[in-house]
Amino acid sequence: MRITVRRVLEILATYDRREEILQEYPFLEEEDLRQALNYAAAVVDEEVHDLHRVA
Repeated sequence: MRITVRRVLEILATYDRREEILQEYPFLEEEDLRQALNYAAAVVDEEVHDLHRVA
């Protein structure tokens, strides 16, 4: 089964425990969760933005 990284991240944000995720989504493996987080971290790290404080 195919699933987007975005959906895996949404699932990770929704559930408190990975064990719950793996029970609810038996087609996912622990490595899938790790890889989704690694990918997201790499993508976020590609751009740097200066945030200016707005009063």
